[in-house]
Order: sequence, then structure tokens, then C-alpha cells
Amino acid sequence: MATRTQRTDRRTDALSKERIVEAAIEILDTGGEGALTFRALAASLATGSGAIYWHVANKDELLVAATNDVIARVVTEVPDGSDPRETIRALALGVFDAIDVHPWVGAQLSRATWTVAMPQIFEGMGSRLQALGVPAQAQFHATSALVSYTLGVAGQNAANARLYPPGTDREAVLGSAAAQWARLDPERYPFVHQIAAQLPEHDDREQFLAGIDLILAGVESTLR
Repeated sequence: MATRTQRTDRRTDALSKERIVEAAIEILDTGGEGALTFRALAASLATGSGAIYWHVANKDELLVAATNDVIARVVTEVPDGSDPRETIRALALGVFDAIDVHPWVGAQLSRATWTVAMPQIFEGMGSRLQALGVPAQAQFHATSALVSYTLGVAGQNAANARLYPPGTDREAVLGSAAAQWARLDPERYPFVHQIAAQLPEHDDREQFLAGIDLILAGVESTLR
């Protein structure tokens, strides 16, 4: 009996919540939320479902933990330099890239806006806006604008990237869209005609950061 108890203790210690979350992230990245079941998780960890339930109550709790883990890595990896503006840009781009790699994170954040991982993002951006000298009464709205833009564009980018099979020529797809724009009535769509040629070769990350810069420029203009 003593030997059996010791073995059980060792197995419980080995199966930590961190390991469960890591395995869940791998399943989510490979097959999406539909693939994440406690049976699949148990198979990946070579354990029983009961051992997993000891650490995580249900799938929703597991999704929250996995999302928090991904965002926590982004926040901790962003260098905290002397320029708050550059730190905001780095944090926003980190979230953008994380959602591109883990598209389920964007979906999860859109469902539980004020709880799942959101405090980490708000703290990261809001504290830097404070450092820029944004007045207290404007900080919530300014931070909300940055966060909403970041999550919205990142989620849309991740969704667009998965509309086509792996290996699809992005430039060819966008080139086809640009050709369709070019066939529109130029009198009704003069601006669309003007920018159509930029569509196939634009860089998503550069375009995203340009939007962040526009928001920050607007915020900083209020300080002047």
C-alpha cells in the first residue's frame, strides 16, 4: 500500500496544470476548439480524464487558462524601454502576432471581453499611456481604442489567413482581388482605383502598426 501511495503522489506532481495547459494549446493550434476534448487531452498526456479534472473543472476553464497563458507570454516578452510609445507598439504587435499563430485566442477574447486575459492587455497599454501623460479622464477611452483596434484587426487578419489552404500564394489571392477592384466603375470608386495596386504587396504587420501610430498620434495631439 505504501508503494502504491508513493507512485500516485509522483504521478500527481508530474501532471501539473501548466502541463495540461501546454498540451491544450498544442491541440488548439492543431485542430481548433472543436478538437479540444478531455479525451484528446488525456491521450496527449498519457493519463486519465479524472487526473485532468483534478486540475481543471471544464473546457471553458481550460480555454481561459490557455488564453491567459498565451497573452501572459506576450506581456512578459515585451521589453519595457524608456519610450512608452514604443512599448505600446511592441505590445500591440505581440498580441497581433500571437493571435495570428493562435487564432482561437482571438475568438476567446471576443467572447469574454472583460475577463479572459484582458486585464493584462489593458494594464500593459494603459500604464504606458499614463507614462505619456494622458489625463486620467481620457485614459480609459484611449486604452479601449487601442485594445479594440488591436483585437479587431488581429482577429480579422487571423481569420483571413485561414480562408485558404496552407501554401496558398497570398500575393496571387490579393492580386485577384485588386484586379476586381480595378474593374469597378472609376467614377463611383475613384479612391479604390487609386489604392488597388497597393493591395497585393502590402505588409499586414506594417499596416497594423500604421493604425496604432494613428491612434497614438491622436492621443498625443490632445496633450498638446
